[in-house]
Amino acid sequence: MTTEPREMADLIAALDHPDKPTIRAAVDKLIALAETSETLRQVLHNRLSEAAHRNYWPVAYILGHQAEPSGLVIRTLLDALDHREPDIRWANGLLLVRIARHVGAVIPLLIALCETGSAHQKRMALYCLRDLVLSDAESRQAMLKALDDQEPTVRVAAATSLKMRTDSDAAVRQKLLATYLHDADDRVKNVVAVILASLGSPDEDFTRALKEASRSGNRQIKKSADAALKILQK
Repeated sequence: MTTEPREMADLIAALDHPDKPTIRAAVDKLIALAETSETLRQVLHNRLSEAAHRNYWPVAYILGHQAEPSGLVIRTLLDALDHREPDIRWANGLLLVRIARHVGAVIPLLIALCETGSAHQKRMALYCLRDLVLSDAESRQAMLKALDDQEPTVRVAAATSLKMRTDSDAAVRQKLLATYLHDADDRVKNVVAVILASLGSPDEDFTRALKEASRSGNRQIKKSADAALKILQK
């Protein structure tokens, strides 16, 4: 069934609608239509460079489903990792992971964002790198460096990302141990306790710290320490 020009224009206009369900419905239809319409793809791409639109991420999201998305599309998706809405951040992050699997140039951009992005972008970039299941030195170093980020939720993301790597060696365990012993944020300590225990080869300092934490009056600290000790006992 052919889509009339007016209907197409209405779908594109809906990308600036304040209502997310309306945007999503338009996005789904336009993804399918863009598969077979070079004209539509070009109109959408031009819109990314137009000023005064309410939303740009839906356009990049549509074009990101096509083969060989442009640099402008990828940059817009990276920008969307800072969106105020978590579900939109995750949708764009999952798409970037999909793109990065066949467009290798996306991976260095994600690595750079771990250091230069906003707190939202750093977290999402780390999760993207985690989901790509990489084993290169650059992404691992970005995760390790993010353990020193000033934002605790970024440090949490870095720790959980390191857990998924197959190249977590003694250097990774030592950095996680230092984080557990010295990080001032309970959320970080709780996550790192369980992750470090799951990596095995416990350090004496770690075991001693866990036993001390298991006697803590802080319920969450005690809970994570007990969970880590149980993992080590296995």
